[in-house]
Amino acid sequence: MDTSFIPSRRAALAAAGLSAAASAIAAVPEPRPAAAATSVLPEIRYGSVKAKGLDIFYREAGPKDAPVLLLLHGFPSSSHMFRDFIPRLADSYRVIAPDYPAFGSSEAPPLAKFPYTFDAMARVVDAFTVAVGAASYVIYMQDYGGPVGFRLALEHPERVRGIIVQNAVINVEGWNPEAVKAFAPFWQKRSAETERPVRALLKPETTRFQYTHGATRSERLSPDAWIHDQAGLDRPGNDALQLQMLWNYQDNVAQYPAWQEFLKSSQMPLLVVWGDNDPYFTLKGAELFKTLVPSAERFHLDAGHFALETHGEEIAEVSRAFLARLPLAR
Repeated sequence: MDTSFIPSRRAALAAAGLSAAASAIAAVPEPRPAAAATSVLPEIRYGSVKAKGLDIFYREAGPKDAPVLLLLHGFPSSSHMFRDFIPRLADSYRVIAPDYPAFGSSEAPPLAKFPYTFDAMARVVDAFTVAVGAASYVIYMQDYGGPVGFRLALEHPERVRGIIVQNAVINVEGWNPEAVKAFAPFWQKRSAETERPVRALLKPETTRFQYTHGATRSERLSPDAWIHDQAGLDRPGNDALQLQMLWNYQDNVAQYPAWQEFLKSSQMPLLVVWGDNDPYFTLKGAELFKTLVPSAERFHLDAGHFALETHGEEIAEVSRAFLARLPLAR
């Protein structure tokens, strides 16, 4: 097993910087009162729409006219990571989770037809929100969802009513230095040699590791999660698309100062939900958000990178409370 990319759980931390932007924020529409307790959860609907010419698959639940909660998934998952979370909030909100291109059930065009950059992903998700009629929304972002979501927020601050961050970072200090050590040579000079430790991220043992490392309540971990993700990674040609995304991740690092400035300037309503045992993103990533937005709420869990797998109920509860406290529409 190639463990060159899998970082130590006790590793220390790293560093970086840059600068730019922000804008006005509108208030959230009044949420519907929670439905009376019932054993029947709202049913999930499945669909596909065209966004930037691509077929984008999504899951959603909740009333079509309710305030929107936009769920942005991480690597190497898809909207599948929200399969149990969506119904928990759909009594009061329209909860929507798309798959990015080359993830889940969305179209996966070849590199010659789609650039596989985070800018391109964000443009597709932006077009997706228009296609499904989500004129404004609260963004829930995990892992890759952070770079996609913050690009949306900077592009359309008037549409974003609030942000929920779950294990996504906007500072290099928030990275485990072992991960930085694996990526830095790849970003500086891409070659078969520098690609090798990053390619380890596509292996079945690493996919499983991302779910199991640091996870308590192991009896709640469903193998369906990593089996589903790995099936996507193993599709013919998908490795080239994923490696291009991982190489482009360096552009996110360059954008960190702009995203930090956006939060500092806008004081966007913010909830930080953190699996404290994440092997990739450290507590310094979570702490920065509170520094930038002193009013931010933080909720820590004895969980790993994919905390929703083991602590979905708690995350839904704190998310519901946060959403209910957002200001009413003017």
